[in-house]
Amino acid sequence: MHRRRRSALLLTAAIATAAPLLTACGNDAHPGAAAVVGDQRITVSQLENRVDEVREAQRAAVPDDGQYQQVVARSGALTRDTLHGMVLDRVLHSAAADAHVSVSRKEVQAMRGDLEDQAGGAEQLETVWLQQYGVAPGRLDDNLRVQLEAQKLAESLGTDTSRPEFWQALSKASDKLDIDLNPRYGAWDVQKAGRVDSETPWVREVAEAEPSQQTA
Repeated sequence: MHRRRRSALLLTAAIATAAPLLTACGNDAHPGAAAVVGDQRITVSQLENRVDEVREAQRAAVPDDGQYQQVVARSGALTRDTLHGMVLDRVLHSAAADAHVSVSRKEVQAMRGDLEDQAGGAEQLETVWLQQYGVAPGRLDDNLRVQLEAQKLAESLGTDTSRPEFWQALSKASDKLDIDLNPRYGAWDVQKAGRVDSETPWVREVAEAEPSQQTA
């Protein structure tokens, strides 16, 4: 189980990136879309809903206004990290499907049970995933499914999630899916299988708008 946990944390950490917020001055190629992955759209509304889920969970966990603002400041890249994760999930699923890899609900529950034992309970595990990885409690099972899918894909390739062979498979899937990010969120680097800052001249850096406070 220790190997599973290390692999899970590695992939989750790889999803989190720190970069300045970008905003575009011009027409989007896909109005209303934060990203297009193959024939699937991730709408700005879907992205915002995911971010709101995390902020609401953070607010519920930290009712003090001052402490909550500190939490928000420490997770200022949440929108970009969330989109990165949403896109990477689809890339991983595509690569896993190509390798005939699947994950059952029973496997997810077994992994969650092991992690809960290590964390000291279900609530403690949810708190860890929220604080360290920006995963809302209601999305924990989905996230663990991604971790298992990554591990099983790596095993099918005779490697692990830290090795170039694994990321090459994600790069291949990224290329096949022809991923297109809204420039305000940067761009998708096929070789790295990850989001990067856009270098488009008409994209300018701005400070991330402070989110509205949620009531406890």
